[in-house]
Amino acid sequence: MWSKTNKDKQSGSGVSFEEILLDSSNLPSFDQNRLEGRMELPIANKNIYFVGVVFLLIAIWFVGKLFNLQVIEGAYFNNISENNSLDRSTIIAERGVLKDRNGEMLAWNATDRTDRFGFPMRAYSRRNGLGQVVGYVSYPQKDRFGFYFRTEYLGISGAEAVFNDVLQGRNGYKFRETNALGEVVGQHVIENPEAGKPKKLSIDANLSEAMFDLIATSTVQAGFRSGAGAIMDVKTGELIALASFPSFDPEVMADGVDRERIAKYNEDERFPFLNKVYGGVYTPGSVVKPFVAYAALEEGVIDPDKVIVSTGEIIIPNPFNPSQPARFTDWRPHGRVDMRKAIAFSSNIYFYYVSGGYGTQDGMGIMAMHRYFDKFGFGQRTGISFDNEQQGAVPNPDWKKEVFDEAWRLGDTYLTSIGQFGFQTTPLQVLRAYAALANGGLMLTPHVEFGKYGNYEKLDLNHNSLQVVREGMRMATNYPGGTARPLERNDVAIAAKSGTAEVGAGNAYVNSWVAGYFPYEEPKYAFVLMMDRAPRENTLGATRIMGDLIEWMSVNTPEYLGLENYPID
Repeated sequence: MWSKTNKDKQSGSGVSFEEILLDSSNLPSFDQNRLEGRMELPIANKNIYFVGVVFLLIAIWFVGKLFNLQVIEGAYFNNISENNSLDRSTIIAERGVLKDRNGEMLAWNATDRTDRFGFPMRAYSRRNGLGQVVGYVSYPQKDRFGFYFRTEYLGISGAEAVFNDVLQGRNGYKFRETNALGEVVGQHVIENPEAGKPKKLSIDANLSEAMFDLIATSTVQAGFRSGAGAIMDVKTGELIALASFPSFDPEVMADGVDRERIAKYNEDERFPFLNKVYGGVYTPGSVVKPFVAYAALEEGVIDPDKVIVSTGEIIIPNPFNPSQPARFTDWRPHGRVDMRKAIAFSSNIYFYYVSGGYGTQDGMGIMAMHRYFDKFGFGQRTGISFDNEQQGAVPNPDWKKEVFDEAWRLGDTYLTSIGQFGFQTTPLQVLRAYAALANGGLMLTPHVEFGKYGNYEKLDLNHNSLQVVREGMRMATNYPGGTARPLERNDVAIAAKSGTAEVGAGNAYVNSWVAGYFPYEEPKYAFVLMMDRAPRENTLGATRIMGDLIEWMSVNTPEYLGLENYPID
């Protein structure tokens, strides 16, 4: 029982817990089995201190790691985060394919099965002798960390270089997402690559290989050092055949793996990387005589029917030493020759007469002759788009003064008229000049682009003088004693001029040439073939080799000879 005091009553305050009297009847009911009503012992101070120390140590360790990540190695991890979290990479575009005029593949893209490169590899035709024509590429390049520092294929030589802008595609891009461990978690293509455009060349791969093979076998057979040849459309400037021996494998150069073979290419003294058709200069010999003949007619120094007797040599007095006159010889006595026969028989004496004069016969002189050599493009680049085209040289008084510091003499004029002395020209210059004789006076810019009409310059040639020269070249192939008789055929008429140039110390070697065009009546194609530096006693010349090629063409590519409907036995 409890009661309030008067004071409590007066104040009206409640009853405190301590004022409650407990007895067995009003004890609260606790289920001690469920831990109700149990009293907990107080925690000892030493335990509190121990737990505090443990938490303090953990806190210090976390602060230390945080300091290390944020301060000491913060820049490193920040760089990893930036580079690895979202990486933009290049998708290399496929390069355009190269085809010959008939659609045969010359260069295309192949799968990198070894995954060595990570982009399409370049594959090339296995035909012989196409290395300098097709060329090769240098692949995109990565640094040692695997990042591209060059993302394009680079055309190094040949058509790969000439048409690099066309063949080159447009690269694409993708983003790669990685986690903190560097694991790829997603890839997203942002821009698809665009493949390069295809290019069709004017070259006939089959014909070019046949020309190359004939040059190669003849080189071994006759001891030549090297050789080169080409065939050109006389109306468009398209080169349909281009061969230079020796050549190289463009796939070996593009891949760059076979270091031993590449080293052999570089050490080869015959220069397999050099396309000798436009990149080599050679003494031309008698293939320049048709142009000297045209110049003599235009300068009015001789009538084409006038006869000059070739006895095998002419003798020029030596005013400084009369007992030692200068002797200028022919390769054999030709007897009575007019201009047409002089071209057909390749008479040196006749061209000595008309170039420098002899006895009562006036000559045109070196400067007049030089103007016509210049007119027909000798000693000038043709403008072909390949790199490393050479210019050559045509001797004249200024040239001799600069090179030898000597005055010009009559004998220099004689030797220049037959393509000797310091005369240097490329086979392509000769080819372009003969194409101008064939097409009536258009100096074409040679090229290898199918269906394209090359640039040209009109020479305004005299038709009558030109016809005399043409007739002499035709006689060279079908007249007894003509120097190009191996080109005589019943199925197609060919006009041509051979040439043999003496080179080397003591004239121990010769360059053998032939140039011309076909068909004679309606010219479509001009040709040139040059065999370099054979022993003087060699009897296999460029004319015979070209004759073998024409025979091959009559069977395998008769369309170029106009023989589509010609009956073949």
